Amino acid sequence: MKRIISFLSSPKIFLITIFWLMILVVLGTLSQADIGLYESQLKYFSSWVLWGWYFPFPGGRLTLLIMIINLFSFTLKPTFWSIKKIGIITIHCGVLLLLIGGGVTAWFSKEGMMSIDEDKSSDFIFSPFDKELVIINSADESYNNIVAINDKLLTKGSFISDPQIPFTIEVLEYYINCTAVLRDGPSLEYRGFAKRFSLLEIDNIKERELNYSGITFKISNSGDNLVDGIYSLLLEQQIPEIIMIGGNEYRLDLRRERTYLPFNLELVDFKKEMHPGTDIAKSFSSNINLRDNDIERSVLIEMNIPLRYKNYTLYQSAFRENHGYDTTILSVVKNYGRLFPYISTIIMSLGLLLHMVLRLPRLFSERKKRVK
Repeated sequence: MKRIISFLSSPKIFLITIFWLMILVVLGTLSQADIGLYESQLKYFSSWVLWGWYFPFPGGRLTLLIMIINLFSFTLKPTFWSIKKIGIITIHCGVLLLLIGGGVTAWFSKEGMMSIDEDKSSDFIFSPFDKELVIINSADESYNNIVAINDKLLTKGSFISDPQIPFTIEVLEYYINCTAVLRDGPSLEYRGFAKRFSLLEIDNIKERELNYSGITFKISNSGDNLVDGIYSLLLEQQIPEIIMIGGNEYRLDLRRERTYLPFNLELVDFKKEMHPGTDIAKSFSSNINLRDNDIERSVLIEMNIPLRYKNYTLYQSAFRENHGYDTTILSVVKNYGRLFPYISTIIMSLGLLLHMVLRLPRLFSERKKRVK
């Protein structure tokens, strides 16, 4: 056991991981020009394993985990705990807490955007990058039964079935970026949007949020020959596909992945101030009504003054001008590790102070000896 702890707590491991982390930062920064920011983050920082030259290398998450294990193993050494080293121990614990906070943020944080029109409300955030195929059953007027399939599962040849939907979906094609073109001629097997249009794959845009995704799929086993057939959907197309089975209406849509919030926000008023003589915004803010069960209060979200509520932080990000009304766009972050950097910084500062106070008498003593 001592050998294992001695190996895991080796300072060489910490130095190697620091050096490797610097390499990941350089590679991730340089790759943004070719594959975009989001793909670069996924490849170098949000991955466990990074493949290069046919060999596996530690990704950002695995590197962070190794650093946490290394620092924690160091605390298990009997020689580590000494009152004379209280300053070093405190600094060590602060660094360990900072890394744990980074891990909490990397593994459990949630980010998204919220778009609200004036006099409208919203209770969900959407991902700029990830999409989902949704099947919505509106049989109950007060409740929508939703089946959502993440785009990572929408691979060619995959089958989708669920007890809540009375049919089977086979994914024929899924395009990260595509456009719709007029179909050459009619075909009896196509339904809805696919009767007139087919999807044509085009080159992916490196900024993933700008890609316009699409899917072609086949519905079968519905028990209705008029429903069974081939359908196509474009990302957030204005008219979703609607099918009727057994008197129930099912709406199919391809949209940006949603995460529903435990509260509701209504945009009462949006204000913006422009730089004189330009159409560039100098400042803008959103007057919001926040509703959470029996709680209702008015809040103002400004460019540098976010709203913090229930572990969520909502920032004023952008806006969109429409005919007669404005739309506010909020950047929403749920980060359980938000306080870790503040706490760890205080602990490390305290450790440095303790180390300096404990070292001062020894330094003065050594100086007196040299003077004599």
